[in-house]
Amino acid sequence: MSTPQLDKTYDPKAVEARWYQVWSQQGYFHASPTHPGQPYCIVIPPPNVTGSLHVGHALNHSIQDILIRWRRMQGRNVLWLPGTDHAGIATQNVVEKQLLAEGTSRESLGRERFIERVWQWKATSGDTIIRQQKRLGESCDWDRLRFTMDEGLSKAVLEVFVRLFDEGLIYRGERLINWCPRCLTALSDIEVEHEDIKGKLYSIEYPLEQDQTIRLTVATTRPETMFGDTAVAVHPEDPRYNRLIGQRVHLPLTNRTIPIVGDAILVDREFGTGAVKITPAHDFNDFEAGERHGLPRIPIFDHQALLDPQGLTTAGVEPALIEAVAALPVTKARPKIEQALKDRGLLTKVDDHKMAIGKCYRCKTVVEPYLSPQWFVKIKPLAEPAIQAVEDGRIRIIPEGWTNNYLGWMRDIKDWCISRQIWWGHQIPAWYCRNCNKDLIIEGTAGTAAATPSPRLTILQGATPIVGKTAPSTCPTCGGRDFIRDPDVLDTWFSSALWPFSTLGWPEQTVELKTYYPTSTLVTGLDILFFWVARMIMMGLKFMGDVPFRDVYIHALVRDAEGQKMSKSKGNVIDPLHVMEEFGTDALRFTLASMASPGRDIKLAEERIEGYRNFANKIWNAARFSLMNLDGLRTANTPAERSFPDRWILSRLNQTIQLVTSELEAYRFDRAANALYQFIWHEYCDWYLELIKPTLQDSASPDAPETRQTLVDTLETTMRLLHPFMPFLTEEIWQTLPHQGESIVVQSYPIPAATWIAPEMDQRFTLLEQTIGMVRTSRVLLNYPPGQQITFYVAHDEPQRQGHLDQLRNYLAHLGRGTVDLTPTTTWPNSNLLRLVTEGLSVGIVVAGDVDLNKALDRITKEQSEQRKEIERLEGKLRNQEFTAKAPSEVITDHQDRLTSLLRDQTMLTSSEQQLRTMLGA
Repeated sequence: MSTPQLDKTYDPKAVEARWYQVWSQQGYFHASPTHPGQPYCIVIPPPNVTGSLHVGHALNHSIQDILIRWRRMQGRNVLWLPGTDHAGIATQNVVEKQLLAEGTSRESLGRERFIERVWQWKATSGDTIIRQQKRLGESCDWDRLRFTMDEGLSKAVLEVFVRLFDEGLIYRGERLINWCPRCLTALSDIEVEHEDIKGKLYSIEYPLEQDQTIRLTVATTRPETMFGDTAVAVHPEDPRYNRLIGQRVHLPLTNRTIPIVGDAILVDREFGTGAVKITPAHDFNDFEAGERHGLPRIPIFDHQALLDPQGLTTAGVEPALIEAVAALPVTKARPKIEQALKDRGLLTKVDDHKMAIGKCYRCKTVVEPYLSPQWFVKIKPLAEPAIQAVEDGRIRIIPEGWTNNYLGWMRDIKDWCISRQIWWGHQIPAWYCRNCNKDLIIEGTAGTAAATPSPRLTILQGATPIVGKTAPSTCPTCGGRDFIRDPDVLDTWFSSALWPFSTLGWPEQTVELKTYYPTSTLVTGLDILFFWVARMIMMGLKFMGDVPFRDVYIHALVRDAEGQKMSKSKGNVIDPLHVMEEFGTDALRFTLASMASPGRDIKLAEERIEGYRNFANKIWNAARFSLMNLDGLRTANTPAERSFPDRWILSRLNQTIQLVTSELEAYRFDRAANALYQFIWHEYCDWYLELIKPTLQDSASPDAPETRQTLVDTLETTMRLLHPFMPFLTEEIWQTLPHQGESIVVQSYPIPAATWIAPEMDQRFTLLEQTIGMVRTSRVLLNYPPGQQITFYVAHDEPQRQGHLDQLRNYLAHLGRGTVDLTPTTTWPNSNLLRLVTEGLSVGIVVAGDVDLNKALDRITKEQSEQRKEIERLEGKLRNQEFTAKAPSEVITDHQDRLTSLLRDQTMLTSSEQQLRTMLGA
């Protein structure tokens, strides 16, 4: 029977498509609650159904797949549950753009037909990201694919809403929220993107009512909101103003006066003038201040962010000014207001001012703080247990440094606005009796003279909702049967907050729920720690009585090579689909894993991915070499029966298994990947394969059968060790090696065998490596070609080490490309010999007559100069207290080790320089 062979070059595309299909067809990713292993479950953070795989997904999903494949190979009962999020605003915008291109609109279709149209879009286009996830090699249980608006999850959403409402934890109230005047909906904080702009700071004078010669100067970036002011705040301990607390000032351009209040929370005495306007209807901090002082709220914008004539009238604005600015957007109204202030001598100055504005993450419209009736979750009672769960260690946040961020945010948490004024999503299960609320329900067209009217149903604050899982049949108050349903839908994050248990069948007590909840690990980005992770913890504790997951691993952000945020406008986006096509999926996965250091953003460049493509090729070529040497295998059962290279590589393999496993347990994917890279590239390929070539080429060698067995055993074990990181390459190679079982996917993960760990072999290899390194350095200095046979001398001051050199004689001769003399240094030639000495080890190389000593001296001088620059750089970093305080301990250790090595090399080169100068002088 012929030995299986691999193609000359690795073709990722062909391999990836073939093996993913096999894995799927064989059902290797499918979880069974009856599996005897300990459950290990991850629920995938559901990407938006509108989404396409970006590099952030690639990092997040690669890390999850590494964990899942590793735990599956360990024999755990693994479930990786996939799904997508309905992404309310994003999906609605996609379909609205389609309708616009067709010459129609959402309003023209009406709510019911529009929602049907969204479902049609999902059926045809909603699985794009699923196909891309499979391209990445994700081993999810696709039979259990969930969607946040599928029937089961919708049932869970309904159950949670009704229960929370019945317990008084959901209420409808009028509060300030983020509002998009284009999408006409409330937004969560995460849906608001902040952008720094150059604005203006306006200094406006507010005359004192009792003495108009005394004026308080207030600075604001938004003079138009002044009409909604209901107080001016000063610090109660500020001697400039505290005597004025309780008095009133005239509000410029209006017929109103407003009080001066003392507020130590809102006012910073050191900032600005020390007097701050309070506009409760248009600023979040002012809203809180208004609550503290019982101030009225006067909205002066409508839902399209136009100045509202009714609000301006309520605010007492001068009639002529109302006529001038009513129904105008801010950009047109502000200059008119500015001019009116100047005309009255109340605008003292206008300064340039850097400021941040919030924009809708979808349409980029400037977001307004807007006073509106909305649905809220009373969050404090839910937050307390979620704080406790992290404090007592039931949930671990990794890296640990983010724990304080979580706790700080949770302790200062505000009630959660869960209503959105869009059509696509879970419609709120609340109805209103038309008869009981006839004055609070406004139906018909909403808009202003300057705006395009749109159909809009408004339920005013004070209306009494009837909440239930189904529509009511009769009104419990009046007995009426005419109801209207609340038009709002729930925030997408509401359904996502139930994800860990709703996807497992809750509220039904399914076998999956009993088996896999709590889930094991959540892998996520920092940006949604508060908006999603915290809410899952709260909902899990509330409805399951237990945490939703044990570990929360927070990975870094992926940026470009310069550390800049990736964006299409900058042209610095790395498309994972492109790089997978160019370099292979395994190269991308391994790159991301190797760079996933906790607390540090990933600076990604395509060159790095290309480098790991070369790593894949190196493994491929090593496998081809091994397959050419499979004839005549024989197992050696004890270390004593193995040669030095075999004992050494098996020792290093088992140490690497130990290290990779412990690093995966600690979520140090970077260190696990780097340990694999070091072992495979440097130890297995660069050293072991070279060490055993003479044995493999010598048919009479007694070590050859055992070495061939070690070669293939080590490769097979290494493929299993590497599989979670590079699944496609490892499967393709593993199938050609002697093996048992159908697929590497379901093989056991390597376990370190202590009997094969041999520190004495590691010490001998270190001596061999150091010796050959010195021989190669000498070759370079003297410009000897790599293949030229040379005579070289080796000796060590320590008798034991000298004995090891004697045992390594053949390997030294093979790797040193020449004849080795192991006699004491006292017997070495006194002339024409370049000696390198370090740490008791001496290496001498005969200087042939045709060696140009001046050029050799130049090479030494150049090398010394480069080393000195690097020594200065490392010493500078290690002296930098900021660097040593912030850098991870392993980075500092690496810098220290490199510095020690360079200083040792400098000493050696200095000696070589002196010897060459002596030879030149002679």
